[in-house]
Amino acid sequence: MNEHDEHPLHLDGNALAGPLGEVFLVDPTTAWRRCPSCLRPSTLAELHVYGPEPGLTARCPGCAAVALRVVTQPGHLWLQLGGGAGAFRFSRPRIMP
Repeated sequence: MNEHDEHPLHLDGNALAGPLGEVFLVDPTTAWRRCPSCLRPSTLAELHVYGPEPGLTARCPGCAAVALRVVTQPGHLWLQLGGGAGAFRFSRPRIMP
């Protein structure tokens, strides 16, 4: 057992369910993808997620290529797919106290 077994450096893709659940009406953790770098198939739930600041970065469990990044801020959620430039900005619903 090493230090990383006791204190993992990443969460699994289920950590993305909360932020992405605000903009998608279906459970996003069941979405399937094939990594363009290593061709490994996986679901969103299987990705390795690092964060939380400045946002969550999900990486392929096979080769660690960036699959997506999610950054939340008051009123908006930014979603970048893959490791390239550009991101989608979604308006977040207002939550009444």
